[in-house]
Amino acid sequence: MELRAQISCVVALGLLLDVNTSAFCREADTGGAPAPVEEVGKPAEPLAIKQSGLAAFYHATFQGRRTASGESFDHNELTAAHKTLPFGTLVRVINLRNNQSIIVRVNDRGPMQPDRIIDVTRRAAGLLGFLQQGMTRVALEIIPFDAAGK
Repeated sequence: MELRAQISCVVALGLLLDVNTSAFCREADTGGAPAPVEEVGKPAEPLAIKQSGLAAFYHATFQGRRTASGESFDHNELTAAHKTLPFGTLVRVINLRNNQSIIVRVNDRGPMQPDRIIDVTRRAAGLLGFLQQGMTRVALEIIPFDAAGK
């Protein structure tokens, strides 16, 4: 293969890898991600539920620690830990006891307890109305990237 053809091949492969990588790197890119939405007092609309189970909130000792995504944990943000969803994914969390909902951004891995599906920040737990109980039954709806402005 002549040099010009080899260079063209390398450039084309580089562009292809860049396009494919950017689709997978969305989870690590939180700088341009839309901010989670606070929906205080707004009941959840009928949704296609993707997951349901128990939710809890992080203990205060996690404040300032690094999350699995590398961010510093802040209990005043609207973020969450999920076992499998990519970092940066926006998730509507609906408290099934009072129908309150918020949108959080996944930035950590967990919960480590097998009976739970999501851990949220203290602020998110307060907005969902389960600070006193510690845990509640929730439904999760994954917000598609295109609906979130991506």
